[in-house]
Amino acid sequence: MGSMARLLPDSRSASASASWTSSLSSDLATAAATAVTATSSSAMPLAAPFPGLGVPLSDADLRTTAYEVLVAASRATGGRPLIYIPQSAPSSATARSTSSTSTSTSSSSSSSGLQRSRTSTAASKVKRSLGLSPSASSKAGIEAPRRPETVMELVRVNLRVTEQADSRIRRGLLRIAAGQLGRRAESMILPLEFLQRSKASDFPDPHEYEAWQFRNLKLLEAGLLVHPLIPLSKSDIDAQTLREIISRAYDKSLQNGKNLESMQELCSAVKSLAGRSLGGSSDECHWADGFPFNLHIYQMLVEACFDSENGTVVDEIDEVMGLLKKTWVILGINQMLHNLCFTWALFNHFVTSDQVDIELLSAAENQLNVVVKDAKNAEDPDYCDVLISILSSITGWTEKRLLAYHETFNASNIVSMQGIVTIGVSAAKILLEDISQKHPGKRKQKTDVVRGKIETYIRSSLHTAFAQRMDEADLKRSSRNPVPVLAILAKDISDLASKEKNIYSPILKKWHPLASGVAVTTLHSCFGNELKQFMVGRTKFTPDTAQVLNAADKLEKNLVNIAVEDFLDSDDGGKSLIRQMPPYEAENAIAALVKGWMKERVDKLKEWVDQSLQQETWNPKANRQSFAPSSMEMLRMVDEILDAFFQLPISMHSTLVSDLTAGLDGILQYYVSKAKACHGTQSTATPQLPHLTRCDVGSKLFKKKEKPHALLNRGSQVGSSAGKSEGCDLSELCVQINTLHYIQTEVENLKKKAKKCLRNSELSQDGNGTTDGMNIRFELSQASCQDGIRQLCDATAHKVVFSYLSHVLLDMLYVGGAASNRVEPLLRELHSTLGVISGIMRNEPRDHLITALMKASFDGFLLVLLAGGPTRAFTLQDAQIIENDFRALRGLYLANGDGLPHELVDKASSEVKSVLPLLRTDTESLIQRFKQAITERQGSPTKSSFPKPPRVPAQWSANDPNTILRVLCYRYDEAATKFLKKTYKFPKKL
Repeated sequence: MGSMARLLPDSRSASASASWTSSLSSDLATAAATAVTATSSSAMPLAAPFPGLGVPLSDADLRTTAYEVLVAASRATGGRPLIYIPQSAPSSATARSTSSTSTSTSSSSSSSGLQRSRTSTAASKVKRSLGLSPSASSKAGIEAPRRPETVMELVRVNLRVTEQADSRIRRGLLRIAAGQLGRRAESMILPLEFLQRSKASDFPDPHEYEAWQFRNLKLLEAGLLVHPLIPLSKSDIDAQTLREIISRAYDKSLQNGKNLESMQELCSAVKSLAGRSLGGSSDECHWADGFPFNLHIYQMLVEACFDSENGTVVDEIDEVMGLLKKTWVILGINQMLHNLCFTWALFNHFVTSDQVDIELLSAAENQLNVVVKDAKNAEDPDYCDVLISILSSITGWTEKRLLAYHETFNASNIVSMQGIVTIGVSAAKILLEDISQKHPGKRKQKTDVVRGKIETYIRSSLHTAFAQRMDEADLKRSSRNPVPVLAILAKDISDLASKEKNIYSPILKKWHPLASGVAVTTLHSCFGNELKQFMVGRTKFTPDTAQVLNAADKLEKNLVNIAVEDFLDSDDGGKSLIRQMPPYEAENAIAALVKGWMKERVDKLKEWVDQSLQQETWNPKANRQSFAPSSMEMLRMVDEILDAFFQLPISMHSTLVSDLTAGLDGILQYYVSKAKACHGTQSTATPQLPHLTRCDVGSKLFKKKEKPHALLNRGSQVGSSAGKSEGCDLSELCVQINTLHYIQTEVENLKKKAKKCLRNSELSQDGNGTTDGMNIRFELSQASCQDGIRQLCDATAHKVVFSYLSHVLLDMLYVGGAASNRVEPLLRELHSTLGVISGIMRNEPRDHLITALMKASFDGFLLVLLAGGPTRAFTLQDAQIIENDFRALRGLYLANGDGLPHELVDKASSEVKSVLPLLRTDTESLIQRFKQAITERQGSPTKSSFPKPPRVPAQWSANDPNTILRVLCYRYDEAATKFLKKTYKFPKKL
């Protein structure tokens, strides 16, 4: 029966194994949670090592059951029958202490296993193997307090079974044995046998009898239905029958009597379920060997090895162990499982002894070494599950203490720390190395388990201790002692590091040679985190800040010295840990502080820009310089920020000035982009070209009876209606352009000032002002101003020409004939516009805007000629009129030498000059020229190539087919009309 194949057969179903593992995981999670939230009482027992039974059986129920199994097993292996001697009176038995001697029990325990007296403690092999010393009374030869006379009596007392219960158990076993002489204990189902043969008269009152019946029914339920050795199928008839019987019995007490129908039904179902065997026919009954039911019972039996009063290992441990082994065949236990259970019991008794019995701790450590050897040879996955369950219970307790060993251990109990660390590490090593080697899926760590565990203990404990020192430092600060909390904390952490080095590290070095180094890196990190938080959000230097930074520097030096001493013995010189100690770097902290200061001011300035631009009216009367007041105020604020920066008491102006100027540069660029964004671009003001049409020679366009004003009322077909569009007027646009030019100029002054202040700052600090200020730039804002001025000039010019003056350009010029509506009205309006511009704008931006206005007016003039819509048509005779008008338009900008430079005007008018000769060219020549241009662009024209009009050019030109085609479209000539109709089928009107 010693093989695991018998106890934990490989053929157990996957569902049963999964159920055990699932239940185990659930209970371990609960146990872990309990360990974390448990009270700090030193006598708190370990977390339960096994999953719950799922049946309401109390510890007292399980102890009684364990004792019943032990007595039955001891009798079955002995040579003589049980003898029952009734007690003289129930009251007498009730009054006795459970630890007193029992005459009836002693006289009935006459077999060799039960009758054996206590041997000499010095001769105990188990105690010697555990490293336990003989009891004080045995060594001294003095008489100890009165104790049970036999080993069996000792077991009863330690299991807290009363004499009355003991008598009742033996009486029941005598009745069972009376009719079944020679029957082995493993072939009996004890709960069923007791239910059949016990009577209500055996109990002092009916309630106790009923509770006794319920306990036996619960045992059958736990052993045969909930935790059977061989898993049940859902359709098992006997299992269903047993459930129904137990359910009825809970409602109505089960009638005693072997021949009763209800009892026979119970017997049949129970024996059928218990008689199931993996190895074919067998007379063994499997009612108590399913996991974890058997472990719960056996764990109670193991408690017989410990004195019920003081928790020490009994002197008769060898004899008690001999008795326990007799139960293995019934409970499905073997030596490896026993070793596990006994290890847990030893450690649990150390825990409940207020952790003062160092011998128990040492015994648990020695017994765990046996488990380590077992685990290396274990191959059965079910044994591994039990191993994980028990060791997890142990490590749950040890880790709770070791993860906060500064709270758990001090100079008075430091001796126990080494044993607890040994047990905790050994258990963890089994879990994380031995088990993972056999079950790769359960591997949690890769290499050095021991060092990893010790490192975890150190870091966790010091994190906890650090938090406590923080609370204490906060309490030390008062109105009389206004020292910053972090300055106090730095001194306390320095003391804590010394304590760690002198008391705890010498013990932990056994498992981790760099224990001190791990400790100081942890403290360094903890304080570093607090220092970072302390510095966050501070906008200026204070005495508190300086005091904290000095204390931090002193602490860091102390921690580094301890670490360096520890690293001398390491293989890599402690490089791995040194990397975990990034310097506090006070200068970096100062830099971060100053950057926060800068960011706050830059952000506030940006908010101010948003609000100011929303309220800005761009009114030229608001400022004599004709630029926005908000730009002046913004530049004044930028100047103040620069002054404040260079007044900060720091030594790194040259390092940080580029960050500041970059931020201010971004704000200036933001102002410029917001200012120009609301007024559109050149493309938004330029009208769309209309669809091409052909001029109908037979139309009444030029009949005298139709007045010119009637044609004007038709409006332009170019795209923009007459009148002023929404948005800023011309004066506001001029103010905007002035403003961008003003900012562009003042940015240069800001750059010069910043460089001067930087040199003065360096001179005052080290007498060496050699910085050239090359890193002081305002590139973004300067480029944005230059770009903005160009864009605004182009947009303003196109808005003036195509929107403000559309009534005299698009809607009037040459409508109804070139001679009837000439360029003079447009010239008058442009002259007035130039007067407004000159009155508001400064010289440089004014010339930019007038140049843009000239280009836009030339574009407008061409637009009228080449895309003026069906209200316009031109003859060859109109060419001279148009040339004269354009000459007058150019003269407006030349202003007899007082206007724009001649070269600039000529360059801008080159496009118009290239197109005007087409108006003089006869129609046939234009058609031939058009065909030639198409051929050069697309190859020889075919029927398939002419119907598609050529693409609109980026620039009008006398050689461009689209330009020539548009001249033909507006040519009042029959040949042109026929060509357009035949080639493109253009309509006569839109």
